[in-house]
Amino acid sequence: MPKALLITLLLALLLPGGAHAQRMEGDRAGASGMYQAEVAVGSQAESARQSGFARALAQVLGKMSGDAGVANRPGVSRELRRAGDFVEGYDYRQDEGRSAAGSPTYTTMLVVRFREDEVNAIAGALGLPVWPEPRPKPVLWLAIDDGSGPRLVAVGQSNVARPVLDRATERGYRLGLPGGSAAEQAAVGAIWRGDTAAISRLSARYRPPMQLIGKLYRAGPGWKADWSFVDDGRVLATWSNEDAVARRVIASGADGAADALVRRYAKASTVGEPAVEHVVVTGINSSNDFVRLSSWLQSSSVVRGIRPLRATPNSLELELDLLTGLEGFRRVLDDSILVESGANIEGVTPEFHLR
Repeated sequence: MPKALLITLLLALLLPGGAHAQRMEGDRAGASGMYQAEVAVGSQAESARQSGFARALAQVLGKMSGDAGVANRPGVSRELRRAGDFVEGYDYRQDEGRSAAGSPTYTTMLVVRFREDEVNAIAGALGLPVWPEPRPKPVLWLAIDDGSGPRLVAVGQSNVARPVLDRATERGYRLGLPGGSAAEQAAVGAIWRGDTAAISRLSARYRPPMQLIGKLYRAGPGWKADWSFVDDGRVLATWSNEDAVARRVIASGADGAADALVRRYAKASTVGEPAVEHVVVTGINSSNDFVRLSSWLQSSSVVRGIRPLRATPNSLELELDLLTGLEGFRRVLDDSILVESGANIEGVTPEFHLR
């Protein structure tokens, strides 16, 4: 092999682009699993990719926690700004669609895979709720009346339900559809009058005994949907949504169901409460060491404030305002920068060493 070609191949493996997935012809990139996500980007430029990484990580944390607003939780925005640090690999996909005028449109999708252990560490350190797996797959009982009478959306009409099925996947769970038997088709009346008990009985053949029940109908110039979420015969939530676009109203059912499931089943991470802690950091032998320590502390998502107390020739005493206490702080330690002393004991000011 010519030397120039060998060098080119080695560089391709070593540069950041090496995380870009390699696929066979005909393969189509797509996200699957808890730690993968896909987001639309304006281009394949570095700036667009970094922004996409942040939105993809927010999507993954949202799936883990079941919280659609997870990006607004304390400390999360800092982690999103360095989302690229947690990327295991990424790829692109071109989605073709049609504009309102019928002309073809193309959307570039960035498909991102994150390292599981590091994402789990983020969730643990920030005290995010965790929606445990395996997660239930409720049955979607959706009836639609576009003016010609209500009809059931069953497996054979899954494309009609695609907005709510896809939105459920984004929220970290899946929805199923009824098979569409004659008895199930006849249940449209029960859906329309809000008879959740009748739908629960009809749905007994499916597992688990959870149902997302909705009816979609015209409301003025737009659409409206009335929803109920039922768990083992008990109505956990009811809500309604209106919008000019039917797809958005259909998708809204997945959000209400996810919120109800999270309230019932998500568990808060077992980390400490917010606290101000006194710590000692050794290994500070120069101004460069101090700058390196300060920079890392300020970038940490669990450190809300830093107050120097006392300096010695090679150590520094600090008061740290910690989002999730010392336990959360310990979870985000970077062993290449800061490590905890093995001599630490309960009741004594903890000591850490700058490497």
